[in-house]
Amino acid sequence: MKSFLVLLLAIQLSMALAFPQTRKDPSFEEIISLKGLTNPKISPEGNHILYQGHSTDWEENRFDTEIWLSRNGKTPFQLTNNPKKSSTNPQWSPDGRWIAFVSDNGDQSQIQVMNSEGGASFQLTETKSGVSDFRWSPDGMKIAFSQPQDKSKETKSREEKYGGFAVEDQEYSLNQLWTLDFDPDLLGRNLLPQEKEDSVFMKNIEPKVLMDSVPFSVGDFEWSPDGKMIAFAHQPDPILISFMKSDISIYNIETKTYKSIVKNAGPDGFLAWSPDSKSILYETSLADTVSNFYKNTKIFRVNVDSQSKKQLAADFDEEITRVSWNENGIFGIAWQKIVKQLLRIDPNNGKVDIQSLNIPRIWSYSFSKDASKLVFSGSNDNSLPELYTTSYPMSILEQVTNNSDQINSLKVAQSEVISWPSEDGTIIEGVLHKPMDYDPNKKYPLLVVIHGGPTGISTPQPAPAYVYPIVQWLNKGALVLRPNYRGSAGYGEAFRSLNVENLGVGDMWDVMSGVKYLEDQGIIDGDQVGSMGWSQGGYISAFLTTNTDKFKAISVGAGISNWMTYYVNTDIHPFTRQYLKATPWSNKEIYEKTSPMTNINNAKTPTLIQHGELDKRVPTPNGYELFQGLQDVGAETKLIIYKGFGHGITKPKERLAAMWHNWQWFGKYIWGEEIEIPE
Repeated sequence: MKSFLVLLLAIQLSMALAFPQTRKDPSFEEIISLKGLTNPKISPEGNHILYQGHSTDWEENRFDTEIWLSRNGKTPFQLTNNPKKSSTNPQWSPDGRWIAFVSDNGDQSQIQVMNSEGGASFQLTETKSGVSDFRWSPDGMKIAFSQPQDKSKETKSREEKYGGFAVEDQEYSLNQLWTLDFDPDLLGRNLLPQEKEDSVFMKNIEPKVLMDSVPFSVGDFEWSPDGKMIAFAHQPDPILISFMKSDISIYNIETKTYKSIVKNAGPDGFLAWSPDSKSILYETSLADTVSNFYKNTKIFRVNVDSQSKKQLAADFDEEITRVSWNENGIFGIAWQKIVKQLLRIDPNNGKVDIQSLNIPRIWSYSFSKDASKLVFSGSNDNSLPELYTTSYPMSILEQVTNNSDQINSLKVAQSEVISWPSEDGTIIEGVLHKPMDYDPNKKYPLLVVIHGGPTGISTPQPAPAYVYPIVQWLNKGALVLRPNYRGSAGYGEAFRSLNVENLGVGDMWDVMSGVKYLEDQGIIDGDQVGSMGWSQGGYISAFLTTNTDKFKAISVGAGISNWMTYYVNTDIHPFTRQYLKATPWSNKEIYEKTSPMTNINNAKTPTLIQHGELDKRVPTPNGYELFQGLQDVGAETKLIIYKGFGHGITKPKERLAAMWHNWQWFGKYIWGEEIEIPE
């Protein structure tokens, strides 16, 4: 009997290998619910890893972020559980004994701390404005944090007398830099009445603002490794476009004074301290305030006395982000076409070397205190992001997470990178997604999904989505093209500059030539083509709506329809001035050339318009203008406003709704189906 059971199990195993488990077409909810991870932080000694885990809470209609921990490379477990909000920004204390993070308690974000061995967390701050960011001091005895000024009393007093009003670009609270003493012996203690009245005792535990009544708003900041200084970026006010005037200063802990160290006409941003505390790294556009939206920023090192300034990575033609500096050199990550790699910059000669990790896309990383161990998040063409550890210099990779197990039973996208010449000869790359049962002898409908930015980038991945049911369209029997049109990241400064004074026009060349390339290859049905995109991708889709009748259906997500309308409503006016090299009053012609509304009378394509009600980046007048114009010329159109949202749809239920709206729209005009959205 025993031998029979063994034989039976062997037969079942061989059948399982011969006939793999049938994968299923995932629901929209399953794609939206895929868990993710970001922001790994390795412990100082290099044995443990903190990271942010992301999940979907359908009941509360929110995307939840919590802190997870892997001890000694073992299976991670969830460390925090904030029932209504999220916990973010985990940071190890310098001795590895404590874990601090920011938790939203429903009113404001506050710093929490817990023992790294486990146990309850304790709230360290109780600020009225909420903590923006924080950093441990190198000795672990203090925590520096930033928060907006508390103006609640002034605001309340004004409203009681005059009601509610706001002066544009003048209603804000400056972000201030504070420090807090960290005393583990006080954690969890309820202060005695006499202690609360004792001014000496209270001064030791209350946060202290470092620079009061200063004429700027603090941005990124970091303690020097010797703990004697804090370098920080600052701008005149927290208004978004004021980053164009950001500079860098250093605060001296002992003298309680600060001095300016970098002050260019263009934006300057703090990056990192040198390990010896004698110099800093910063990024800058120098005096450039007219093209820094699409040109490379420059990286410099400078001594704390403002002497011996030297440019690094001068010959590297891409943006370098997530820069850090340790005993092994300066590190960062950067796109190289559709690959994103870890880089090392020599602090002395500025030479850049790519550090091969055998994972094509590195999203974030962290070094141990002695820089001998490294953790990073990364993904390949067919995986979701995972965490990996290795020693430095690089050796064998050890995978810490199994996030991709979520898609093992699902029919997901198969990706290949293709390229084609655009109308002006520029070579354009794109990601072509195919179904898992792709038939090379069949012609497929094509859906073009255009990324935002314009300095975004599309990459191979198994479950691309947002508000577009890409995986489900593939499984329905379509191909999906995601072009990296001119202006995309990863292809160098010159490529990112190609749509300057040519927005829409050059982008349309790139999309249309990509469609034609696939049509010439005989793999798509040129009579069944649709297009969509969000933000800049929405703008390009709107441009296609009014300038060609090639597409059977188009979806415009938060897209610009008229650059004049956009210019006077957006929260980033310099973007338009830089890309169009003019204001509407100085060059009306360039605004007309690049605006979808200019050729609205030619529009015929059925067009769905999706827009967030409170969008400040691309305000709703752009959606309403396109909607009315399409109605006036008799084109099929529908405008859907998502209540309470800004530039992105950031809650799962509304994202599900937007996904259904696109499924219904393209189902009707590409496949000729009347689809009812389930109640």
